[in-house]
Parts: sequence; structure tokens; C-alpha cells
Amino acid sequence: MSRPLVRLQKELKESQAHPEEDIALHLYDKATRTTGGNDLFEWIAILKGPPDTPFAGGTFQLLLHVPKDYPMVPPAATFLTKVFHPNIEFHSGKVCLDILKSRWSPAWTLSSVCRAILSLLADPESSSPFNCDAGNLVRAGDRLGYEAMARYYVIEEAGGPPFEDSW
Repeated sequence: MSRPLVRLQKELKESQAHPEEDIALHLYDKATRTTGGNDLFEWIAILKGPPDTPFAGGTFQLLLHVPKDYPMVPPAATFLTKVFHPNIEFHSGKVCLDILKSRWSPAWTLSSVCRAILSLLADPESSSPFNCDAGNLVRAGDRLGYEAMARYYVIEEAGGPPFEDSW
């Protein structure tokens, strides 16, 4: 069995044995677009929005496409749930995060990638945005405008409640 397959089987076993409260990792079934697949190179992560952010209370689906030469090459992360955020391309859902590009290390796991993406949701980087509208609001200091738009999409797309006391 190839090294990437051994590594991915280990990560799957670990995620099932020790589930995290805010991250659930499953194999993705492309045919049904749900969990329950059997291809170790296609995963879906179910992320709970970080507390004390406009994403609190939302549930987000993130597709993780793992290349055949993983872990030497990073996975691609794409939100299936619409997200308004400077570092997430609005129409495609692609995530712009340094650890998924130039700062990748084979020490990262799919779970740690999800943890980094949750941190990114809580603390956007607006200097080189993937979503210019969101990035411009943050760069202009219009935090209220950015958070209102982000919250709108959490309510409409991620099942978040209209009012969340934690943010």
C-alpha cells in the first residue's frame, strides 16, 4: 500500500476514534454529495462556526481534495457552504491560506488544516483577499459591515440562528 494511503487511513481512524467537538471528518461520496464515500483522496469536513464570531452557530461543509502525493503536497480546501470572508472566494468556495500553499508542511494533517481554517474564519487576513468585497470592508475598518454580511450568509446558507448572543 502506498505511503499516502497508509497516512490517510491513519488519519481516518484517528478522526473516528477521537472526534472533535467542532470538526467532523468523513470520506466524501461524489455521487450522492454526502458522507459515506470510500475514496481516501476525497473528504468532507463538517465545521462548526467559531464562537464569538459572526460564524457562530453555523455549520459549514468543506471539501478536502487530497493529492496522490500527500502529505508532501497540501490538500485543496473548498467550502461547499457559501461563506462571506476575505480569504474565501465567494463563488467557488476556494480557501486562500498560506499553509495550503507555500507554508505547507507534511506534519500538517487534515484535522489540523480544518483547525487552521476555523482560526482563519475567526481572524481574517485582508491584505490580499480572495473576496475583495469582504476584504475591502475589513481593510476600511468597517467591521460592523463585514460582520453583518458574514452573519447574513451564516443564517441563509449555514443554518445559523438569526441572533447569536456569543458574537
